Amino acid sequence: MNPTEPREIVGAHVAPEQPLAEAEDLGAGCVQVFLSDPQGWKKPPPREDADQLRSSPLPLYVHAPYLINVCSPRNNVRHGSRKILQQTCEAAADVGAAAVIVHGGHAEDSVAEGVKRWVTSLERLSSEVPLYIENTAGGDNAVARHFDDLARLWEGIAGLDDGIELGFCFDTCHAHAAGEELGDAVERVRAICGRIDLLHANDSRDPAGTGADRHANLGKGEIGAGVLREMISACGGPVVCETPGGAEEMQADLEFVREALAA
Repeated sequence: MNPTEPREIVGAHVAPEQPLAEAEDLGAGCVQVFLSDPQGWKKPPPREDADQLRSSPLPLYVHAPYLINVCSPRNNVRHGSRKILQQTCEAAADVGAAAVIVHGGHAEDSVAEGVKRWVTSLERLSSEVPLYIENTAGGDNAVARHFDDLARLWEGIAGLDDGIELGFCFDTCHAHAAGEELGDAVERVRAICGRIDLLHANDSRDPAGTGADRHANLGKGEIGAGVLREMISACGGPVVCETPGGAEEMQADLEFVREALAA
């Protein structure tokens, strides 16, 4: 297999200051960054290295801020979320990003209402880069936590013709935290979404079904090394590790993924 094919693209979430240098130090085939404070509402600032990032062949994924929740019934949260998501997509296009990843969010009233708000949000969004919705670990009435609800969301947004390329990002820790059966999780997600565009390969510090989004290094947490290898192999690449620790721990996790893909 050609090492540049998507299945072989394995990378890491890195600090935003010098993503290309960090990728080189880690031997990563792609990187993921935040372009603004992940817990804030401020617009992503212009980057002095935008031209360099655009011209680099290294795929760069942009994770949108965590607090985005476009399916909230609260006007201030929903409208603020739409605004920062639009700004993030624009900033991602400026650096030539491969995609923007955003959490599905939750609706305080019902999943059905949350799906409707997602549809409206996408109809109002414009983006030159693909938008990948990610499954989430917890939250009442979360639209992408349990796979049954994810199916309702995907049915609601699949028919949109708004010029945005939509995709799905599958997070292994989040599926474990949601209490989903992991043995056939990849197959079930593919049956819902058609494909998996990006894999977040993460172990979990907490038992299954707790809703806790606390990542662990691969094979060191509660999911189990064997299950993780099977999911990574079934899913393929591109893969981003969002695991804790320094360069040594991340390099070990990248090697774990490469071995799983090669098996």
